[in-house]
Amino acid sequence: MSLWTELDKLKNATWVELSHPLTDDSPYWAGIPAGSVELCRTVFDYDEEMLSCRIHTYKFPGQFGTHVDFPNHFTPGAAGAEAYGANDMVMPLVVIDLTPKIAAEGPDVAITVADIEAWEAEHGRIPAGAFVALCTDWSKRWPDNDALNNFDDEGGEHCPGWSMEALQFLYNERDIAMNGHETFDTDASYLAAEAGDLACERWVLDNGHLQVEVMDNLDKVPATGAIVFVSWPRIEGATGLPARVVAAY
Repeated sequence: MSLWTELDKLKNATWVELSHPLTDDSPYWAGIPAGSVELCRTVFDYDEEMLSCRIHTYKFPGQFGTHVDFPNHFTPGAAGAEAYGANDMVMPLVVIDLTPKIAAEGPDVAITVADIEAWEAEHGRIPAGAFVALCTDWSKRWPDNDALNNFDDEGGEHCPGWSMEALQFLYNERDIAMNGHETFDTDASYLAAEAGDLACERWVLDNGHLQVEVMDNLDKVPATGAIVFVSWPRIEGATGLPARVVAAY
């Protein structure tokens, strides 16, 4: 079977970058120690006698920028990056827009099963194997770390996100493959505060699922019809890795 004709169609599709560019100054979770990022450090340069070429080293946390999380991120002994292959990197993309709810109720909101069912009433049933992304426009706050965390005067975070019921519905009732969002965390901030834990993220990973955090440009892809490609380096044992995420439609 040849896929060459399909490749021609794909190349002529509209492509959207869903991952942020990274520099030494890009924001990351506050719990990661200072000095954990050093990109493009030159260790071999064009003036070397052995060979005129430049080589860089890169130091960064696994959870840096747009990234994919693996189950061992939260649970010792759970599956790491090596457990997932290339066939896990391509999925139909579903985008659920939470921005009207945020505009009406403020940032302390979570997507509910009722929100998903309302989306399905308009767009049709979410297909099995889909990547479901939550559009909140939070990516427009990048790269302002304080704005991304949306701190209050006491240092509390106020970010929209997922509810446990919504994630369990999507994975158990719709059999999706992966979820994604624009914020640093899976859980809506107020739900994380109530639980005293990132309970939603823990549930996703403890059940062998993957997720992508800190996505970009979800407002530029349609609710249905796009294909998403999520790629990451092959580093065995990794708990998370910066990801290049793109969509085509």
